[in-house]
Amino acid sequence: MAMRLLLNPGHAPAQRIADRVDLPGELQSLRLEPGDLVLPSPVNAHDHGYGIRTLDFGAVDDALEVWIPSLRLRPRTDPYLEALVAFGRLARTGVGATMHCHNSLNVDRLVDEGGAVMRAAGDIGIRLALSCPLLDYDAWAYDGGPQRLQPFLSPADWDALAGTIPAYAPIRAQLSAVEAVAAANTNPLIDVQYGPIGPQWCSNALLEAIAEASVLHGRRIHMHLLESPRQRLWLDQRFPEGVVTYLDKIGFLSPRLAVAHGVQLRPDELELLVARGVQLVSNPTANLRLRSGVAPIASTLENGGLAFAIGLDGTGLDDDQDLWREMRLLYLLQGGRSLTRRLTARHIFDAATRVGGQVVNAADAADYTVIDYRALTAEALFDDVDEAEVLLTRMSAKYAKGLFVAGREVMHRGELTGIDFDAALAELLAQARADQPRLEKQRPLVGALSAATRAYYATWSGLS
Repeated sequence: MAMRLLLNPGHAPAQRIADRVDLPGELQSLRLEPGDLVLPSPVNAHDHGYGIRTLDFGAVDDALEVWIPSLRLRPRTDPYLEALVAFGRLARTGVGATMHCHNSLNVDRLVDEGGAVMRAAGDIGIRLALSCPLLDYDAWAYDGGPQRLQPFLSPADWDALAGTIPAYAPIRAQLSAVEAVAAANTNPLIDVQYGPIGPQWCSNALLEAIAEASVLHGRRIHMHLLESPRQRLWLDQRFPEGVVTYLDKIGFLSPRLAVAHGVQLRPDELELLVARGVQLVSNPTANLRLRSGVAPIASTLENGGLAFAIGLDGTGLDDDQDLWREMRLLYLLQGGRSLTRRLTARHIFDAATRVGGQVVNAADAADYTVIDYRALTAEALFDDVDEAEVLLTRMSAKYAKGLFVAGREVMHRGELTGIDFDAALAELLAQARADQPRLEKQRPLVGALSAATRAYYATWSGLS
């Protein structure tokens, strides 16, 4: 089998370049072998840069709102090292770009932490979109903050938790911090974006200020939207006209916006997102693991449909940050039940490459992944099966053997060319384990907060 170059996976055969030995100039330095398949690198269009994965610090899957308190158990580690391991995991699987939604809520640390994250991406060699967190509503309970949970906590637990209620910086200070991060960025492969955590955690004044700043600076926005049923119920109460309609009225919706999850979006809201050129990032595994449901992706395919991308959201079906499996899960979940498949291979690869590139503001990226296609098809009786279908049926990280980003070979045969991944992981784990005594003391309090959260939302009619 000759080396194959698949520039438009999932499209009609006439649109492919196959069995071609003469590579375009930007691919000349790739080390290729017979049976290799080269295709545009997929983009992980929504993630949080978990070097220490959530299950490893005890955050067991649960309903989203009950799960969120467990993030308090995240160990204190060097943000550079945390990002280095997270981005390294992705690059080893052949992913050339990622959207990183940063987790810090301290505006005073944002510039330093943002710089550390950007340095990590540069050392790995991947493209990065850095979504800087913005919020001014507390995340304990959607309709009133920590006080809503007080009746469900013991006096001792409440007293201990009350001291951790954050004070959020003024809106202008938060936006200025984002601009400071952007001003410090000197890497052309990195794009800094506004990152409102979600409308349930932002005041109207903050959302309106972000919309204005996005227009003023031409800066993209990346935001969680309508992930869980409880968010749907609360936002319907807060915005009687509908949260998506409100966002449209303030100029928030535009091609500069990508929203993650969107599981609870209604048909009329999907139509409005389509009309405004917004991209939706689907996170099928995270939506299942945190009991949010399945996003209505396939329902929008008629009349052009909603531009959607794919993101891991720090999980993956096997908790392995494997975007290839995530693509397969989305393909299967959205296949429908009719004789004709609604969501096709073309849709999936378009989402993972073209739309993903738009989300990270790298629409014209020339990044390529090398796949050991010979190993994928070692037992095949016919060699004319559509390559995209083979990838969506069998591809996983272990078959990714090379990654080429902006002229740089980032990964070769599973090994990163820029860093020692195993050494970085060992150092990160050592830092995390050094923080374990503090976390052990926190675990009962976090358990109490999760239990109070479950008890509180169980009082919401029809959503227990």
